[in-house]
Amino acid sequence: MGALAHYIEDEGVATTGISLVRDNTERLRPPRFLWVPFELGRPFGAPGEPAFQSKVLRAALGLLERRDGPPILDDFPDDAPGGDAMDMTGWTCPIPLPPAEASDQPALLADVLAEIANLTPWQTLAREHRGHTALGAARMEIVQSANFLHALLEGGGHTSNPSTELSLGQTFRGASEDMRTFYMEAATAQPGPVTSRALADWFWGGTAAGRLLLALHPVCLAAADPGVRRVATGQLVPRAQKHRL
Repeated sequence: MGALAHYIEDEGVATTGISLVRDNTERLRPPRFLWVPFELGRPFGAPGEPAFQSKVLRAALGLLERRDGPPILDDFPDDAPGGDAMDMTGWTCPIPLPPAEASDQPALLADVLAEIANLTPWQTLAREHRGHTALGAARMEIVQSANFLHALLEGGGHTSNPSTELSLGQTFRGASEDMRTFYMEAATAQPGPVTSRALADWFWGGTAAGRLLLALHPVCLAAADPGVRRVATGQLVPRAQKHRL
């Protein structure tokens, strides 16, 4: 959308938009965009919150009144509603996620792979119910993504790139996105209401996969590869979960 905005503006029509990935928007330099600190796929924050969604929309439209650009990239100051106490009423983790049994693998990787094995039937059920899955950003299987991410951690922000199509940074971003997506899809297969913040708190605070991504953050901030550093800086850990770092 950022690139499209340039073409529309060239025809004399003013544009504004919303960004969920600040790094991409900075590179595209669209005329007017509002960066929001929300989950991917939710540019207006939380569902069922019309007052908050209107606030986001007004902030984006308000950029049209500015005279200090283009380009303008403004930051929305508020997190989405539901960021206080975690309400898990009527919902629990679909299945228990005990630590892995003793093995020759590093403990954290073994725990992540055990979680993936336990969650796979639930993720399969979710995919069957929806008719699709959002997995595929890294273009490899979820177990491969887990091994890649752990190798990146062990390598201090560097490891061999399993992809011939993506850069190392793109593979890192895709693998971390697929990890979150796999867990979220599996978790939502269980009946019962659950908020997106409750799911996020469960993933980041209660799973080995969450611990792996949190551990990667400081390591990859110092990585030699600039693409890996970009992902760690602005795309790996949501702002609402950075208190866990």
